Amino acid sequence: MDPELTDVVVIGAGQAGLSAAYHLRRRGVDFAVLDGEKGPGGAWRHRWKSLRMGTVNGISDLPGIAKPDVDPAEASSEFLTRYFGTYEAELGLPIHRPVKVRAVSREDSNPAGRLRITTSAGDWSAKAVINATGTWTRPFWPVYPGQSSFRGRQLHVADYVSAEEFRGRHVIVVGGGISAVGLLDEISRVTSTSWFTRREPVWRDEPFDAKAGHDAVALVEERVRKGLPPQSVVSVTGLIWTPALRAAKERGALERQPMFTAIEPGGVRRADGTFLAADAILWATGFRAELEHLAPLHLRGPGGGIVMDGTRVAAEPRVHLVGYGPSSSTIGANRAGRAAVAALLELPGMATAAETVTWG
Repeated sequence: MDPELTDVVVIGAGQAGLSAAYHLRRRGVDFAVLDGEKGPGGAWRHRWKSLRMGTVNGISDLPGIAKPDVDPAEASSEFLTRYFGTYEAELGLPIHRPVKVRAVSREDSNPAGRLRITTSAGDWSAKAVINATGTWTRPFWPVYPGQSSFRGRQLHVADYVSAEEFRGRHVIVVGGGISAVGLLDEISRVTSTSWFTRREPVWRDEPFDAKAGHDAVALVEERVRKGLPPQSVVSVTGLIWTPALRAAKERGALERQPMFTAIEPGGVRRADGTFLAADAILWATGFRAELEHLAPLHLRGPGGGIVMDGTRVAAEPRVHLVGYGPSSSTIGANRAGRAAVAALLELPGMATAAETVTWG
């Protein structure tokens, strides 16, 4: 069958993908959004119910419609599924789902030619691709000696449901990010916990304001410009003390231990050689960018990452990555969608409407 033709294909309908879709529609570009989920919400559809809107920054600021009222106590999975769905409907965005993108490849050797997007629902042909697949589908599991011998339960935060399933069990939480300390707080209220990290966590007492967010994004941008694998924004901001986390510290839940050296059937072997019994290990060890479908383009460099120029892949200007590196957080996703569209309009042959489209 002949492929569906369009100017731009956006892969993924999370925050960054919806932001890009808004700006494409506003500039009158012919485009389609291919989303692998069964409904709106992106990765937020799968977040644990105890993750509340009060702990999520900047996610309800999608462009083009009024910012909705947010109940800080509402589960982020419920609010954002509803919010994203309303956004898609109000703007009439051309979103196709569920569509799994299997590969993106060049149709020929012409650097200004078209890209072929192979999917579970047929092929598409586009002048450019905005990749907004995020990280949720690629949880990172470190490998440690004896890991397969553990008789208890091992899970990643991507599989976490609630603290109640661990009541009465000793839980080891591994990781130094926001998810790790948030889940330590939650789980330590119902059972005993131990916390392990590779590096000593860095805490900050001052509020995380706009300047701090801008500075953090700039540091991550510096890495991807050099073609290095991106670090999370949190890795350069540090952990922020909140009343809940201070209470967790008072309970002793945030007494960090250096990373264990091995996993044994009944627990872990600490760095000092002592044994710690455990019933479960929760790996809060982050995620990696979901980019395997871009492998036919050979975008990765010797440094293991992809050399970036803003959102543009330096070696392939027809491909933009949003939700990658500095835009993988809620801080930079909206800005990345706008920047990607502005850069794509500079490509030869990219047609736009005579006038921008507005709503309301």
